This record gives sequence, structure tokens and C-alpha cells, in this order.
Amino acid sequence: MKGLIVTSKGLEETARIDVKELINADCKIEEGCAIFDFEDFEDLCLLCYKCQSADRVLYLIGSFEFRDFFQDFEEFIGKISFDEWLSTHKQFKIECIRLGTHDFKSVDVESKAANLLIKKSKDKIKVDKKGYEIIFFVYVFGSRCYFGIDFAGFELNKRGYKIYLHPSSLRGTIAYALVRESGFGKTDVMLDPFSRDGIIPIESAFYACGFPYNYYKKDKFAFLKLKLGIDFDKFFKNTDKKIGKSRAKIYSFDHLFKYVNYSRKNAKIAGVDKEISFSRTELESLDVKFKEKTIDGIIANPPTSKNADLDKIYNEFFYQSAYILKDNGSIAIISRIPDFVKKHAAKHNFVVAKEKDLWSGEQLLSILIFKKKTI
Repeated sequence: MKGLIVTSKGLEETARIDVKELINADCKIEEGCAIFDFEDFEDLCLLCYKCQSADRVLYLIGSFEFRDFFQDFEEFIGKISFDEWLSTHKQFKIECIRLGTHDFKSVDVESKAANLLIKKSKDKIKVDKKGYEIIFFVYVFGSRCYFGIDFAGFELNKRGYKIYLHPSSLRGTIAYALVRESGFGKTDVMLDPFSRDGIIPIESAFYACGFPYNYYKKDKFAFLKLKLGIDFDKFFKNTDKKIGKSRAKIYSFDHLFKYVNYSRKNAKIAGVDKEISFSRTELESLDVKFKEKTIDGIIANPPTSKNADLDKIYNEFFYQSAYILKDNGSIAIISRIPDFVKKHAAKHNFVVAKEKDLWSGEQLLSILIFKKKTI
């Protein structure tokens, strides 16, 4: 059997790592997704529950390249047998997500797919968007279409803890990707000096202590409606047994009390506030808060607004980082102004160890990993 992780463009490698760590499966990376083999449907349930890089988790029925979408889609559906699913799940829903430029709309795909399934089924089935038992999902990326069964039933990149929001807040999946690209280890000392609403420290804490980011959404998953023969109470109980106390030290700082409170409240909603230290701290005071060379990693989404004095902020940030960061430590930054960031980093003897592009919707962002320049 094959599974599919749908993720933001640029996060495919992070998704590959997650799948390997969570269910010990290797992935084939394609643009905007990762495909893998699995043996037990519990693997897909686990990915829905814990995979921090996923937008969607699908049981992949098949995929195809298309030139004339509706003609090719009809031919594709005609070759697939759905008897094992539609004989036991009579009410279904169709959802479609498209990325790219097409001469059709998602709603047209949903309507076409529903009609084809009803026509093909040997049993009496119907579309029921509220009382559904199964969700068939169509993912169109460019000229490729993936068709499968959505095991989550909601967008996994939307974090339930994000109640108190900063205007420049990151998606949880992107914050998590930044954390993993930074090389953050589960025993590291980590600092975010621009925590805003706490997204980066919270995603770090989930990873560090193995806390499922969907812990408080257990009753929302679409897989609970599927007739899979799984004891879901036992599944969640066994998974939650693996939650531990983080051995990492995670610091969430901001220069405004408002955003320190936002971070603390969001972390409490997320269930990881005890794993994070919060403080209102100015950039200029970081060398007072920390001794020289005591931080393993600095992970941040610094300001990019032209209304701020960016030259002053970035010079101070890298100046302070040079003091508190260990010689083998790293700075991980996500930004839409990478050249500006690199210019200021170079002034304080930091070099780019890695650079990677990713997309948040239509917004191109860059992940920059800096290391201290060796003499």
C-alpha cells in the first residue's frame, strides 16, 4: 500500500524525514508531496496525529500525468476498483486542492469525481458533506494528479493552538521545517529572540518531547469513521505513552510584553508551556541573560517590515549572537529578504552553511543557516 504526504513546496525533505522517523518508511519525493510504502493503516493514523510537516495525509489510490484533465481523470477512475471502500462506506465526500494554473476549478473536479464514483459503484452511495463516512481527495499539482483517501479530514498545517496571533506569524509546518533544518537536537539549548506568538518555540517543544501536535483533536480525525478494524482508544493510548519531558532548554523571548503573553498563552493551549522559558528581553540584553558560548542554536523569524530600523536590529542581533552562540552552534533564519540578512551576518563573521527556498502559499521564503566563520 502507498501513502502520500501533501506538504508546502520546499518542505518535501522535512516530510521525508518525518515519515522515516515516525513509521520507518522511505519516501519518493515529488514536488509538493512525498510518497511512501506502508503496511498498516495505523501508520497513516500516526502521521495524521504527529507529522508536523504535513498538510494532508492520504492513502494513495493512484496518480497520473494529464494533458486533458477531465478526460484523463475519467480514464483513471475507470481503471480503479473502489468496491472494498464503497461497499462499507455509503456516504462520501470529495475534496480537491489545486496548485498551479489550470482551466478548471476545484469545485468542478469535486463534482466530476462524485458523479464518476456514483456511476461506477455497484452499491447505492451518495455524497454527504456532513454525514460522510469517507473522504476521497484529489490533489492537483501542476500537470500531475494524485487521488486517494484523506485520513485526517482537515488541514493539518492549521494549528489549533494559534489563538493569539502576530501579524507576521508563520505556518506551524514552516516553523517546524525551520527547526528541523537548523539541526535542533532534543538536548540542545535553543533561543528564539523574536518569538512574537511563540510558533517556533512551540513547534520545537512538540518535537523535543514527542508531544503530538494534534493531541487535543483526537475526536476530529476522519480516520475514526473508516472501518479499518483498529482499536483507536488503544492506538492513542499507546502513542501517548511515548510522550516524555523535554531535555532541551527552549527560550522564547520578545521585546514586547504583549507578545511574550501571546507566546505563553499559545504554548499553554498547545500543552507545552512547561517546556519553554518565556521572557521579555531586548536584543541588547541577550549577553546579560546568557553567558558566552552557551547557546546551541538560535532559530528565528526576524522583522522584515520597512517601518522598523532593520539595519540596527540585524546588526545587534548578529553582534549578540556572536557572543552567546557556541563555536559549533548555528543560527537558522527564515526571511523574505535573504540578501539583506546575509549582508549583516557577514559583518559579524557568520557564513551561510545552507540556504533553502520554500513557499508559504504564493510567498517565497528562504531558510538561511549560518555558522561562525572559522579562522
